[in-house]
Amino acid sequence: MGKARADHPADKPPVTSCLLSAAFFGALGSSFLYGYNLSVVNAPAQYIKDFNNRTWMERYGEPIGAETTTLLWSITVSIFAIGGLLGALSVSLIIKLLGRKGTLLLNNVFALAAALLLTLGERAKSFEMLIVGRLIIGVDSGIALSALPMYLGEISPKHIRGFIGQFNSILICLGVFTGQVLGLPELLGQETRWNYLFTFLALPAALQMCVLPFLPESPRFLLMERRDEAGAERAFQRFLGKEDVSQELEEVHAEARAQENLHTVSVLQLLRNPAVRWQLITVIITMACYQLCGLNAIWYYTNGILREAGFPENILPYITLSTGIIETLAAIISGLVIERIGRKPLLIFGFSAMAVFFSLLTLCLNLQESATWMPYLSFVCILAVIASFCSGPVILAPVFDLKRSPSVSQHANKAQTRINAR
Repeated sequence: MGKARADHPADKPPVTSCLLSAAFFGALGSSFLYGYNLSVVNAPAQYIKDFNNRTWMERYGEPIGAETTTLLWSITVSIFAIGGLLGALSVSLIIKLLGRKGTLLLNNVFALAAALLLTLGERAKSFEMLIVGRLIIGVDSGIALSALPMYLGEISPKHIRGFIGQFNSILICLGVFTGQVLGLPELLGQETRWNYLFTFLALPAALQMCVLPFLPESPRFLLMERRDEAGAERAFQRFLGKEDVSQELEEVHAEARAQENLHTVSVLQLLRNPAVRWQLITVIITMACYQLCGLNAIWYYTNGILREAGFPENILPYITLSTGIIETLAAIISGLVIERIGRKPLLIFGFSAMAVFFSLLTLCLNLQESATWMPYLSFVCILAVIASFCSGPVILAPVFDLKRSPSVSQHANKAQTRINAR
């Protein structure tokens, strides 16, 4: 008995299966789908362009022009970010009405609708269905990337909040890797099967819909928004694995009392408040750097980048797999060390290393004809950029008090998605 208390002191309860299940399945139908949609369009790119050309020919009796081909493909890829913007702009109202868990569950409707449109687009001979499907799955991602961090931050104890929060990043990486694996020619990366790559979107959404309803809502939401103290107590008990959660309830009550005279504020009002101004600026700049660093372009156009680096066409899908493996490993390692090293050192290291390796990659791509080994050095730089990116965890939750975090999270995610959409 004494040993158990020593291993798990009162202020550090053990990690429960309920908490891990909520983190995993919450991220599976959210972050995983976001990561999957970053990489899934890479493998079937040529097949989708050929489909657009055939459809255009059948409709208008003439082949599609090169500029129109590029335009249609660019719209299909980039409209995902426009959907993300729409999702991020709407998430505040949805979360207020349905809560964190309810928002994640509703969001699966968008994923299922997108899977249906993207799967049937070829059979219906409609590239418009592909574009609308990508827009809808973008909305899904915009909502998920705002609601999930709030849910994970509010259900996890302070001493493992960083680790639980990393489920978001780890599942994004696993989603990217899964998209690369399923896109292999031996699996779904074929002219007759590429549309089934999008059918797979329904599986994580369906799994989340089957499991998440049986897991608790955020105790903080139940107590502060719904005034359901009994429900909040039960949620805390299941997440923390202990009967006495009076301390946790009192902390939320204290937060609620502090918020009685507070109201929802805009970004401008947050910037005028000296207490949170620099925290908000830090979050916005950090998220802007994540999007402006250009890593999403690597996922969208990995094969093209490696082709330009001089790698043979027949091995490109297999080389691409290593990028997903490196990203996943880096995210897992970051999750294991985040509580010991801290967020700031990881961020500084990640961004600094990215700057160095992006510079080297640019140099290698320009000098690739000068030496036979230059393509391999370019590839090493790509892997190093990806590993550096994944080593820096999102710092949003620890920067702000939880009472300010929801408002700041939504504003910051909207800003992030606007940047991404451009």
